[in-house]
Amino acid sequence: MSASEVKTEAVYRSEPQVQDGGYRPAVILQVLPELDAGGVERGTVDIARAIMNGGGKALVASQGGRLERELGRFGAKHFELPLKSKNLLTMRKNVDALVKLIKEEGVDIIHARSRAPAWSAYFAARKCGIPFVTTFHGTYSGYTNPFKRRYNAIMTKGDQVIAISQHIAKHINTYYKVEADRLNLVPRGTNVDLFNPENVSQERLIALSNLWRLNGEEYVIMLPGRITRWKGHSFLIKALPAVLESLGHRRVRCLIVGSDQGRTGYRDEILQSTKKLGLEDIVHIVDHCADMPAAYMLADVVACPSIEPEAFGRIPSEAQAMGRPVVSTAHGGAMETVLPGETGWLVTPDEVEQLSRALVQVLGMTPEKRAALAAKGRQHVIDNYSLEQMAAKTLAVYDKALKHGRRAAA
Repeated sequence: MSASEVKTEAVYRSEPQVQDGGYRPAVILQVLPELDAGGVERGTVDIARAIMNGGGKALVASQGGRLERELGRFGAKHFELPLKSKNLLTMRKNVDALVKLIKEEGVDIIHARSRAPAWSAYFAARKCGIPFVTTFHGTYSGYTNPFKRRYNAIMTKGDQVIAISQHIAKHINTYYKVEADRLNLVPRGTNVDLFNPENVSQERLIALSNLWRLNGEEYVIMLPGRITRWKGHSFLIKALPAVLESLGHRRVRCLIVGSDQGRTGYRDEILQSTKKLGLEDIVHIVDHCADMPAAYMLADVVACPSIEPEAFGRIPSEAQAMGRPVVSTAHGGAMETVLPGETGWLVTPDEVEQLSRALVQVLGMTPEKRAALAAKGRQHVIDNYSLEQMAAKTLAVYDKALKHGRRAAA
């Protein structure tokens, strides 16, 4: 079901929106710390668009950021509040600000996507008597500490709780316990029109190839994502010497595509590791890329060697949508999104030899097998991890929250 089809069959025909004998659009307010780059921010914008496309009214409250302008392009409204703050006084003031916003805009549901704003949103929702929805985006640090777990637990206080993967749903039930009728699985969505190899022009490929000084004759191993330790850059670099040995004289390039976001110390560690292994001409950090569909098209294999489980992991999904084989570590969301032997390979975290063998196997595929894998990977994402899937399931959760109302305050 598409987001637009949900308009009359679900959220926007629910009883709480009955007004003067007719129906009015549901008003959904999403709250999060800020609107800069990131999966949480991107998902917020995507759902705001789905709400508007479905005939509803989408509001977002945050500290602001570069994605704020995008909301305005399709008619969603942004309200700037210091929701990133963990200062107790500021959080208390945010409760009052959200209550005022809820009353002035006629908000029907408040949807929290992060812990600090969730505390303010929870009390605002209770004061106004409207449903409170949360999305559990990660495992959150400190969950084995009773005090930190209590802080994290606000994300399970929703009248409806969204888990972005089976991995996260299992984590929630292990550490927090949420009734089955409140827990909803809504995997993150990939824009399969944006991430579509047929929509990437030769001009875009040539421009990026020239920028990265690729000559088209080398194997390209790509590791996209933020440059942070748990993404596993060191794990991949350790695997490269064996890959080079197996491939003989054929040139290999390993492109690390992403910003260090100020983590210059870890970036320097990566460069020192490459120098120590004699890989200075092989490994290149190319920083942030504004055209990731074209970037994926230049890759022969996309590596996701994270050393800690990813809550979902957008890279494997995007890469498969682009028809690129994925080699990922066997934990977290990748266990759901990657089909071993069909759309990619899964290896044990920190098992360098396994990773080397998997990369060599991918790079040695025949054109026929590569084409079959590409078709399977793209269809897998379209069927299970598209934006349309995410939008329809999220709007259905909103409808469920409206129909069931709010739980008694805990």
